[in-house]
Amino acid sequence: MRSLPRFVLGATAALAMAASAAAADLKIGLSVSLSGPNSSLGVPYANGMKAAVAMRPEIAGKKVQLIVLDDASDPSQSGRNARKLVEEEKVDILMGSSGVPATIAISQVGKESRTPMIGLSPIQLKPEDIEWTVTVAQPPQLMIDAVVDRMKANGVKTVGFIGFSDAWGDLVYNALTKAAEPAGIKVVANERYARADQSVSGQILKIIAARPDAVMTGGAGTPGALPYLALQERGFRGGVYGQHGLVNADFLRVAGKAADGSFVPTGPVIVADQLPNDYPTKKVTQDFRGMYQKTVGQASTDAFSAYSADGYLVFADAAQRVLTANKGMEPGTPQFRQALRDAIFTGKEVVGTHGVYNFKKGDIYGVDKRARVIVRVENGQWKLVP
Repeated sequence: MRSLPRFVLGATAALAMAASAAAADLKIGLSVSLSGPNSSLGVPYANGMKAAVAMRPEIAGKKVQLIVLDDASDPSQSGRNARKLVEEEKVDILMGSSGVPATIAISQVGKESRTPMIGLSPIQLKPEDIEWTVTVAQPPQLMIDAVVDRMKANGVKTVGFIGFSDAWGDLVYNALTKAAEPAGIKVVANERYARADQSVSGQILKIIAARPDAVMTGGAGTPGALPYLALQERGFRGGVYGQHGLVNADFLRVAGKAADGSFVPTGPVIVADQLPNDYPTKKVTQDFRGMYQKTVGQASTDAFSAYSADGYLVFADAAQRVLTANKGMEPGTPQFRQALRDAIFTGKEVVGTHGVYNFKKGDIYGVDKRARVIVRVENGQWKLVP
């Protein structure tokens, strides 16, 4: 197995925070894409986790050590990273990753090794595979339902779809078809592309030939900009709708003016300054953004760094309760990992940046409608849609 180094996370690069093993009592293992096509998501994930740990570097008197490995945008490497983190680093919890296939690979290792895993991406697992996994991302159906509601309000009757040719594309497409029919909207095209593709011109020509009122995209990060650029190039005049996998600065940079006017669902973190002061996640978001600026050296403008923060907050809440209730229990043991897993599933109203979390066994998702808003791209900025 290729041995991957520990990285040092700083403002300059996609790397990881390091404290000495001797000084750390709790260990978090994070596998994300610090290189490759998914790095526009992986770098914010890693930076966000650094900021989150800096917000609360100790839990119940125990110091926290964060170990970050690069999966190079390769799901198989994500699985190898997870095994390294469990078997060699003896982490108490796994977190990741920068895409659905990679996140599923990590969750499988979590199940086999009986190590709790907090996913940062939306995933779908078989019932027998969810005993050790939760995710802080919003479920696609919750988000796409809001998109379809917006389509209906905008008078859309037909929609074409273009998304990744992997599990994320499937999740978005399936959620779209489930919500569209009851809303009286017909899906007239289903086109796919790989994350590493450089063009989607052929797929867009097929969609335009179907003459839809609107197009729904199922990409993420930088590669998610390709359909927007191709639709603009072909002069498409209908509405364009996205989903929460697109909400980062690199997508806006690459898509440019082609993204203007697009509707996207996202967590409230992305427009926190546009929300009322009594919104449940606003204070936590402000605290996180302040620490992110301090530790990373730049503003947090994406949704992905905040998912890491929420993953850490869920972990910290559960670890605090376990360590408080079991004074003799030590991190790094099977007993602690079991108790930590159980505590995650019994957390109540854990306030994060994207939503308020209430997990329960049998369901990997823990958020409700408080975790979604609709935004519109205007001049390269996310603007809240009432």
